[in-house]
Amino acid sequence: MDLRQLRALAAVAEHQSFSAAARALHTVQSNVSNHIARLERELGSTLIDRKTGQLTAEGEVVLKRANRISDELDAIEADVAGLRHDIHGSIRFGIIGTTARWLVPPLLDALDQTHPGVQLIIVDATTTSLIPQLQSGALKAALVNLPVDDPEVATHELFLEDRLVVTPLDHELAQFDEISLAELTQFPLLLSPVGTQLRDTLDAAAQKLGTTLTASAEVDGMRLMASLAFQGYSPAILPASAAPSWLKGDWKRVYVTELSKRGVGLATSANAAPSATDQAFYSVLSEVIQEQVPNHEGLSLNPQASALR
Repeated sequence: MDLRQLRALAAVAEHQSFSAAARALHTVQSNVSNHIARLERELGSTLIDRKTGQLTAEGEVVLKRANRISDELDAIEADVAGLRHDIHGSIRFGIIGTTARWLVPPLLDALDQTHPGVQLIIVDATTTSLIPQLQSGALKAALVNLPVDDPEVATHELFLEDRLVVTPLDHELAQFDEISLAELTQFPLLLSPVGTQLRDTLDAAAQKLGTTLTASAEVDGMRLMASLAFQGYSPAILPASAAPSWLKGDWKRVYVTELSKRGVGLATSANAAPSATDQAFYSVLSEVIQEQVPNHEGLSLNPQASALR
């Protein structure tokens, strides 16, 4: 088993075909095929379904380890360079879309000014899809909704934000500036799917009041849910950053009592030590969040949050 075999497996998993993997690795398809075939012979297992290009269960297990090995090799180089005060390398960073809107521009500026040798590869997605990528090693870190219940994922809460209702102006809810959760259960709402962090929190809060929420539709994606509310489809329960106060339109923000704030934090692998490059990035990320959060209505810094390491 050698690194070329593991890198070939990772490339096929990412690009979904041998030919695309070969282009990404700047080699020919036969080399990728040979590396995979040798790895499969050594392990005595089929790692890739040749009909679909998808990894088998055995392939997923190997990929998870392969990504960790690759990360550790990158970390060795980064740590040695860090001793020379030469911070460089790439970081695949996942982030939920509502936070990405206001955080990514100043984050890129700050990183470029302080560590121009660090390349940030940004993946904009929901928490539901970011956590599996973090678990597999496809992402180094991710900014997600909290809590995350997984022993392999370490989390660090950074800030809190209000939950509110975004309602079209022609809807009955638009007559309110503030509404209780009990009153809100009378109206069908756009909600995230059952099993997501936000939906579970809302359902638990409603259950304590002896009632339930009714979904007009279920959407796993805050920005899409906000767009549907903005366009008049239905009111939606959203975090404050999904409907910033400066954004104007034929809709209104209605605050909901009896709802806890949403926690947003950094998620990383609990099994990997951060490299010098990772630590430099986390430091910049922490500083930018400290600077930016007070500028956004409905967001507040977590008073118990310590510096990222």
